Amino acid sequence: MRKIYHLSSCLTCQRIIKELGGLEDFQMQNIKEEKIKAKQIDEMKKMAGSYEALFSRRSMKYRPMGLHEKEISEKEYRKLILEEYTFLKRPVIIIDDEIFVGNAKKVVAAAKEKIGL
Repeated sequence: MRKIYHLSSCLTCQRIIKELGGLEDFQMQNIKEEKIKAKQIDEMKKMAGSYEALFSRRSMKYRPMGLHEKEISEKEYRKLILEEYTFLKRPVIIIDDEIFVGNAKKVVAAAKEKIGL
């Protein structure tokens, strides 16, 4: 499977997609328009190792909801990501049996290498 979960309005996602060659052969899912399904987040968790690894603390809602003051369980991470798309660390790139989560330079570089760029 070749898929990318992204936000079409996110300039960072746009830049990374462009940097990775446009990803024309990838299935694209704009998470704002097409919500993440429970089965999808569970598959991502299997590949990433935890829901926490998929969770973005940079979301605009993280602090206002007081989440920075709480200890969050894996079950809660899952629930939060399913309820609010901004809590998914973006982009999430799935290439065959590997997952690349977020926009860190080393993550993008690893995805580039896997694609063969």
